[in-house]
Amino acid sequence: MANDVIAVEVAYATPQRQAIIAVTLPADSTAEQAIRASGILREFPEIDLSVQEIGIFGSACKRDKTIADGDRVEIYRPLVQDPMEARRNRVRK
Repeated sequence: MANDVIAVEVAYATPQRQAIIAVTLPADSTAEQAIRASGILREFPEIDLSVQEIGIFGSACKRDKTIADGDRVEIYRPLVQDPMEARRNRVRK
């Protein structure tokens, strides 16, 4: 294989701060392996991968998805309010 390592970013944000961590991994790594290798779980202990959704560049994916060089693996926070209900509340105001 010509390129046996890939460079990816792992991203997570809260209302107070955001983190984008660069990590280098073997070419056949999964999204979950990238998250764990980044150390972001230590930085944000509230992340629960068994519950929270993840994605690559805004497109949801499974934790076992093989990632590619240059990907940004994102960890999504749960919604605080249903988007339709939020729109209804804004219209009422």
